[in-house]
Amino acid sequence: MPETNLIERKKPIIKTRIESGKRKWRILDLKELIYYKDLFYFFVLRDITVMYKQTILGILWAVINPVFQMVIFSVIFGKLAQISSDGIPYPIFSFAAILPFNYFSQSLSGASNSLVGNSSVLTKVYFPRILIPLTPVFSKLADFAIAFLILIVMMIFYQITPTANLVFLPLLILLMILTSMGIGMWLSSLAIQYRDVKFAIGFMTSLLMYSAPVVFPASLILEKFGYNYYLLYGLYPMVGVIEGFRSSLLGFSPMPWDLIGMGSISAVLLFLSGASYFKKTERIFADVA
Repeated sequence: MPETNLIERKKPIIKTRIESGKRKWRILDLKELIYYKDLFYFFVLRDITVMYKQTILGILWAVINPVFQMVIFSVIFGKLAQISSDGIPYPIFSFAAILPFNYFSQSLSGASNSLVGNSSVLTKVYFPRILIPLTPVFSKLADFAIAFLILIVMMIFYQITPTANLVFLPLLILLMILTSMGIGMWLSSLAIQYRDVKFAIGFMTSLLMYSAPVVFPASLILEKFGYNYYLLYGLYPMVGVIEGFRSSLLGFSPMPWDLIGMGSISAVLLFLSGASYFKKTERIFADVA
């Protein structure tokens, strides 16, 4: 009788192990992420505090960088190259694009180096590894918020009043974050396997910046190449985000829903494929770190 009871007790344990094995194939385990939300909060807070630790200017760098870029772009592209800004003063025209793109590029840079920088933690304790590349994506929102205050000051200076399209700004920010998360997961998992990614990220962000409508309006693509190429251009998610920022905040044109729609499709695909690839490769992180 005692041996029979022992066998009966083991049956549910075996069943539980099989079910937990199936869960490992999920792209994202939301219950697990919710369970580790406090750890994620600590990671993000640590990233924000360490970012400007032991610097003289501190968080002022979040203002200096985009303002300096705006001045350079205004002189070179606004004055010398005479690039059209559709009637909007070029400084605020460029700054409204620099704001989301800087967040995007800084998130990619932080995510690509996140696993390599935290390699010592990977072998010590268990937690969802996906929290590591997601940390810079959310911590960079602090810089984004600070720089956004400068944009508000510029809007007051140029006497620009946002239109009703301002209600769509949270949607654009969500698309911006989703894109950063998707590419960030790809880059982080590739960088820990191939260290060449660390050297290529600078070139990659420069290429992404000049291919985005940061210094020129996306309407130039429409004028030069036609509507079909204009839609294909929208597959780059930051195109819809940048043009959407200008439309919702500066009101210089209607909301570019065609660009935003195309960018949303590619952003979702980037996120799903990035999460899937990260999940597939995370088992070897501790070995190659």
